[in-house]
Amino acid sequence: MTRMRNFLLAMALVSISMAAQAVDQAKMDRFIDDLMGKMTLQEKIGQLNLPVTGDIITGSTVSGDVVGKIRAGQVGGLFNMKGVKSIRQLQEVAVEQSRLGIPLIFGMDVIHGYETVFPIPFAMSMSWDMEAIKGSARIASVEATADGICWTFSPMVDICREPRWGRMSEGSGEDPFLGAAICRAMIEGYQGADLADKRSMMACVKHFALYGAPEAGRDYNTVDMSHVRMFNEYFPPYKAGVDAGAGSFMTSFNVIDYIPATGNRWLMTEVLRDRWGFDGFVVTDYTAISEMTNHGMGDLQTVSAMALKAGTDMDMVADGFLGTLEKSLAEGKVSIQDIDKACRRILEAKYKLGLFDDPYRYLDSKRASKEIYTAEHRAAARQLATETFVLLQNKDNVLPLQRTAKIALVGPLANTRANMPGTWSVAAASDRYSTLLEAMRRAVGDRGQVMYAKGCNVCYDAELEKNSTMFGREMRDNRPVDVMRDEAVRIARECDVIVAAMGEPSEMSGESSSRSSLTILDAQKDLLTALLATGKPIVLLNFSGRATVMDWEVENIPTIMNVWFGGSEAADAICDVVFGDVAPSGKLTVTMPRNEGQIPIYYNHLNTGRPNPKWFTKYTSNYLDVPNDALFPFGYGLSYTTFEYSPMTLSSNTMPVDGSITATVTVTNTGSHEGAEVVQLYIRDMVGSIARPVKELKGFQRISLKPGESRTVTFTIDREMLKFYNQDLEYVCEPGDFQVMIGPNSRDVQSLDFKL
Repeated sequence: MTRMRNFLLAMALVSISMAAQAVDQAKMDRFIDDLMGKMTLQEKIGQLNLPVTGDIITGSTVSGDVVGKIRAGQVGGLFNMKGVKSIRQLQEVAVEQSRLGIPLIFGMDVIHGYETVFPIPFAMSMSWDMEAIKGSARIASVEATADGICWTFSPMVDICREPRWGRMSEGSGEDPFLGAAICRAMIEGYQGADLADKRSMMACVKHFALYGAPEAGRDYNTVDMSHVRMFNEYFPPYKAGVDAGAGSFMTSFNVIDYIPATGNRWLMTEVLRDRWGFDGFVVTDYTAISEMTNHGMGDLQTVSAMALKAGTDMDMVADGFLGTLEKSLAEGKVSIQDIDKACRRILEAKYKLGLFDDPYRYLDSKRASKEIYTAEHRAAARQLATETFVLLQNKDNVLPLQRTAKIALVGPLANTRANMPGTWSVAAASDRYSTLLEAMRRAVGDRGQVMYAKGCNVCYDAELEKNSTMFGREMRDNRPVDVMRDEAVRIARECDVIVAAMGEPSEMSGESSSRSSLTILDAQKDLLTALLATGKPIVLLNFSGRATVMDWEVENIPTIMNVWFGGSEAADAICDVVFGDVAPSGKLTVTMPRNEGQIPIYYNHLNTGRPNPKWFTKYTSNYLDVPNDALFPFGYGLSYTTFEYSPMTLSSNTMPVDGSITATVTVTNTGSHEGAEVVQLYIRDMVGSIARPVKELKGFQRISLKPGESRTVTFTIDREMLKFYNQDLEYVCEPGDFQVMIGPNSRDVQSLDFKL
């Protein structure tokens, strides 16, 4: 573990040790002024055009005649091509065959790794390990740039309290403080200290804004909330992206104040640029400009002009800018200044990436063979995956398993390699990755035995399974239901313990993968019920890309561990934890509901005038049929060991307005396994000028302790931690009474009061 920690740290520090210096602004301005002075109107508009080509398509449209457009200077960049050879061919067209030789920028959805795939972002957040997350982004950057990519559409920082929405899998959960920290770590990993370093790539913060709060949990749907909620609860990770120096932002599909984000000037100019000081460029999401017509904003010419004037600089796939801006300029609907401003921002990005110095800087064919899917990268991905698994319950200490045991491995996720990496792994080389069955048999060797039966399909509905296993993840078995189930029950009876690999296939979460029901799918529940009847202990490994409803499982299955989707090394990482080489240490970054009727449910909610955290009481804020509280709270996760917290102390119960106080607790490993604990700090503002949440995460520390070892954890509390946006959207710290809380999760905390 220490060796891998040192490797991750070294990867994260590579860019910091570079001798590169910040961009000389005056020199860049002179260069771009000179270049733009030579550009025709059509060439300027061409820089705003981002078509898609290649083998990897994530939307429903492919731009036509791309090579001809590049040659004519009508393309600013391309995305989702893979491989130096293919990318070089098109870069040569741009540089050697177009009039001015302006290089293209090449992007890709490098969301959680390249060929070395790390856990899905939602899973990575469960580690609460900023160093490892930053290291994962650095490794992704090294591999992607070795294959010709210099721009990634990541990190996705949308706060999500709506698990029906499939893209919860791509974000970092429900909390703005943690989400902001992860955003910073990812950008620092991708971009390093110098974008011109050939192992750095430009980050793109997405989706601006509020995309994670769609009505009914349905993708691309309406979002509506107050500005106070935006600034306090949903905007912090985006703001963190600006502060971390992200080179680009991507617009979201939804409306903001009934105006689509892509055409929303208040959002793109007044907030992002004027208020926060963002100086990079803004690209749309896939066909977002043309989709504005479906929102009732007008025809393609009208919405294209609207988007440009709002502050959107680059049009992904819709061909709205390329096809209409010249006409809009002639009709006075946009100005040449609008076009020049957007063109300059894109040229500046290319300048900062060093593409004008060397258009082929990312096209070294020797790097790919040496720097992609290396042993060191795989080891880093495997270690981080072990940190993401969340042990929800472990009755009778069924886990960890003994390698000498006779194990029945069953379930639709037990023997599939394509589903291991998870959604949004577009560059994955799945044929290299292990299935859980292969990894478990390696882990056991000749000491024990692993017997396998699939047991059931993902679900009974073949059409639903088809729609949930796209892009080569198909695994439908056409044998009769009873034949499959009987086989699983038979081997279970012969074994000491059952390991059930169940849950969602990887494409059941992700873009356009919303679900109305979050319970375990019918065929899998029926199989679990049959396995329970054997009387053998069951370990449920729950694969998912979102918070799921697990009330039945918690009641009936003794041991449950959420393994999410752990990336290319997921299978071996699962075995590391299942067999006790590593103790589970993941902590939930989302609240787990008892049923869908509680959604949205999140820990940092406002109070009501009639609060009731317990069972039904008439005329209080509660349900008739279930308690208000979560099945599992935010921050929750068990280990193979136990941790004891000493009483918390405060350095003072009064904090000066311009001073600070410290909160301290000692944590002791009271069990028999080495383990990691995430110590969490929450604060409540007891009286404010607006209603304030019942608690807010304001600090955390991940610590590792050997059995019997203790460590004192100290948090410094200052006025910055107490600030919020008031009704006038002023960022203020108001004197008064506060409560500070420390604990292993958001529910099980101890608290003390102080006054500012």
